[in-house]
Amino acid sequence: MKKSKRMIAIALSALMMSFGFAGCGGSTDYTASNSKAEEGKVYNIGICQLVQHNALDAATKGFRDALTEKLGEDNVKFDEQNAQGDSQNCTTICNQFVSSNVDLILGNGTGALQAAATATPNIPILGTSITHYGTALDIKDWKGYTEMNVSGTSDLAPLDEQADVLHELFPDAKKVGIIYCSAEANSKYQADTITPSLEKYGYEVKIYTFADTNDVAAVTQTACDDSDVLYIPTDNTAASNTGIIDNIALAAKKPIVTGEEGICDGCGVATLSISYYELGKKTGEMAYDVLVNGKDVSKMEISYAPTTKKYDADRCKELGVKIPDGYTAIEK
Repeated sequence: MKKSKRMIAIALSALMMSFGFAGCGGSTDYTASNSKAEEGKVYNIGICQLVQHNALDAATKGFRDALTEKLGEDNVKFDEQNAQGDSQNCTTICNQFVSSNVDLILGNGTGALQAAATATPNIPILGTSITHYGTALDIKDWKGYTEMNVSGTSDLAPLDEQADVLHELFPDAKKVGIIYCSAEANSKYQADTITPSLEKYGYEVKIYTFADTNDVAAVTQTACDDSDVLYIPTDNTAASNTGIIDNIALAAKKPIVTGEEGICDGCGVATLSISYYELGKKTGEMAYDVLVNGKDVSKMEISYAPTTKKYDADRCKELGVKIPDGYTAIEK
């Protein structure tokens, strides 16, 4: 009898080992276990969006549309939350997602992605509207993929080509002012990267930074006073304050070239930009590959969207900026 009890205990122990360890919180297996959609399974997706503005809104919509189309409306639920530009809110939201054990987290905006990556090393995370993942996640040896539970899409248009756009429109300008939020690491990366490309054209380049919304107006005014033309990279704080920037720049008669369409629509004359909706859709397709096709998120290369030259017709007319062929007017 004792021998039989011992054998039963060993069998139960082996069974517990085979099933119990799979749920251990210390796991670093970033791949999905299923190779096809499980019948009747409902996928729970947490969406943390850094701030509300047109570009990020479009990316979130594209993500939801793509994933809903692929999984079916009844098979996916979204918990969509907006952090209102507050990094602490991002942290709270992402920690809630982890507590709820969602199947995947979308970090829309750099602060949201960083909070998600800090909150969990296990749940798959996809970013969108991220300029440079190596910078955002402090990865020194950047290989095009993260080697952690994170991948996604980038909204970075080629910065040397953005410099080409500025020179094409303003070849006679002497001074270029770059303005962005000092709290956004990706904005600094863009500014530092585009500066040599602008200097190759002979421009004198000076950088002006605002810490937050409170000093956007003062910094913009100083930049307008000191510059012939301004450049604003993809920057969430700037995107949320285009009305303030526009009023100051128009009064000063200073044109602005921007890093993306949403900011251009709000205060710029031209941009080399992407479709954030299509960027979001691409991210949704990546989510399906992770959730259903078992793709290893840690090895998925960051994806990019095609670029288009666009201009704001009304603002160009008001500032007397002539747009050459090859540009598309931003739809209002």
